[in-house]
Amino acid sequence: MAVDPAQPEGIERYGYTQELRRSLSFRDLVVYGLIFMVPIAPFGIFGSVFQGSGGMVALAYAIGMLAMLFTAASYAQMSRAFPMAGSVYTYAGRGITAPAGFLSGWMILLDYVLVPALLYLIASVAMNSLVPDVPVWLWLIGFVVLNTVVNFFGIEMTARINRVMLAAELVILAIFLVVGVVALAQGKGHDGGGFTPVYNDATFSWGLVFGAVSIAVLSFLGFDGISTLAEENRESARAIGRSMVAALLLVGVLFIVQTWVASLLVTDPDKLIKDGDPDGVAFYDAARVAGGAWLAKLTALATAIAWGFANSLVAQAATSRLLYAMARDRQLPRFLAKVHAKRQVPVNATLLVAAVSLALGLYMEQRDDGITLLSSLVNFGAMTAFLVLHVSVVVHYVIRGGSRKWWPHLIAPAIGFGILGYVVYNAKVAAQELGFIWLGIGVAVLVGLLVMHRRPALAGIGEEEETEQ
Repeated sequence: MAVDPAQPEGIERYGYTQELRRSLSFRDLVVYGLIFMVPIAPFGIFGSVFQGSGGMVALAYAIGMLAMLFTAASYAQMSRAFPMAGSVYTYAGRGITAPAGFLSGWMILLDYVLVPALLYLIASVAMNSLVPDVPVWLWLIGFVVLNTVVNFFGIEMTARINRVMLAAELVILAIFLVVGVVALAQGKGHDGGGFTPVYNDATFSWGLVFGAVSIAVLSFLGFDGISTLAEENRESARAIGRSMVAALLLVGVLFIVQTWVASLLVTDPDKLIKDGDPDGVAFYDAARVAGGAWLAKLTALATAIAWGFANSLVAQAATSRLLYAMARDRQLPRFLAKVHAKRQVPVNATLLVAAVSLALGLYMEQRDDGITLLSSLVNFGAMTAFLVLHVSVVVHYVIRGGSRKWWPHLIAPAIGFGILGYVVYNAKVAAQELGFIWLGIGVAVLVGLLVMHRRPALAGIGEEEETEQ
């Protein structure tokens, strides 16, 4: 089938009707990915990564970026083969089998459905620390309502707000870096040496670093959300993969630089490694060392707004598209596939995500381990789904398609699988246990569907499909 390289490939040949509005450019996709990942994401989890990595925060983020780049390469291959919404659910379902797609979608739901609640909770706690008179639960409700209204008005509104929020985050990050570098030049911080954030012979071990990577990758999650906008992309199918790689490279460099500077500003690294950062204020303490209380408050406020509004805004949009895609294939209740006639957004899925985020956020706010529990589930769900994604590339292109392009279709996915597999192996036991429980529930649901003769199926799966190899 001839495809105009200047236009996104239609989805009609896969058995679907184009219902969502194609309005997003390559720049919009990159901005979306950057906002989803949050250029200042390390602000909120810096202390945890510092402790987990033995102070080698920059190294943990560098390895995390490498792992995600291999994953982005696999996403790029599958998004060219199947340019439609649904992310790894679609790619595994069409690249391997529909049941594999169902289980992949089930696992990625741990990331997509839970991450908005995690973001709302972190932001609400941060705002409560700045304005104690307003309770956490009220901040949480406010963030959920605001983001739901913005997403209801359509993807163009979300894209416009994304650009404004990204600019604001980059300005604040630039302020921190300038003030931080000047402070280091003046001798502030500790005397451990300029390269300890990359290598510390007193604490280094591969198991330690990869255990920290399992925490650090939380900052990168969201680049894959770009793939959920495939049916709203107005450029070629290649734009999805290119925008993922571009967003990852840009944000990865920012993560490494800011954590490098912040690590050198930690006044007592041994204490932070020993005691951890239970209050999540290690980065703000480093900012206080660099510029005083005003910089600490500025970075805390930026974290609250970025996580509670900008990041959760795009997280809600991506999650609603995943639910829409699975419901369209009758693997979730059909009402989630409803698209608003005027706004051209999956309205019921958007409202459901808001309701789940609100309920989970309010429940987890009452738990002492709420943020930790949500974080562990989000990471495990994403990592296991990415493992299946790498397998789908090999199955679709090499085993079924007979491709002899060994690097993109075999070697790169194998390397990505190996890195992520080691990260999952070194993850916290609690994350592994809860993640496998969720997987077990998914398997039970799948068996129930098979017993009821409702085997997962994707539209047009039996038709001959062309791929750009």
